[in-house]
Amino acid sequence: MTSQNTELALIEEFCREKLAAMLRHQAHARLVGQYDANNTYQYVINREDVQLSWLSKAITELGGAEPAVESPAVQAPSGKGAVQVLFENDAREAHAFVERWRPRVEAVGNARHKGMLKVILGETIEQRRFFEQALAGRTDLLGRRGDAAGPAKGAVLAARMVE
Repeated sequence: MTSQNTELALIEEFCREKLAAMLRHQAHARLVGQYDANNTYQYVINREDVQLSWLSKAITELGGAEPAVESPAVQAPSGKGAVQVLFENDAREAHAFVERWRPRVEAVGNARHKGMLKVILGETIEQRRFFEQALAGRTDLLGRRGDAAGPAKGAVLAARMVE
């Protein structure tokens, strides 16, 4: 197997895992109604969408096809602390992803692809920090409101209204 084929296989596997993470985060966002926590999920999902576009371009450049992943079946935790379970799981998954991929990324020969993968790992570390802060009850994950605004009230709907 050539080094280009090895690199293609690595990036395809990385992309499959990142896509699965984004689909999981989308499912979790539907379960988290608190505005600040949901906005954090929306931010994470947006960044993952950008990351997937980078990975897709790299895969195409190497002659591969974008990998497909089925949407994960997410069981909604119930009871008090259910949302905290999601944050714990997402923080743990982000940490495991980085630990699993960091040594493999170091072996990538193409400097541009290696740099891209390192940026994605860095953003995944940031995502872990967001989930840990949300778990701790922080509401200023993406910035602070003006003093006059007070805390967010209400909840985000699980799905958009369709007419």
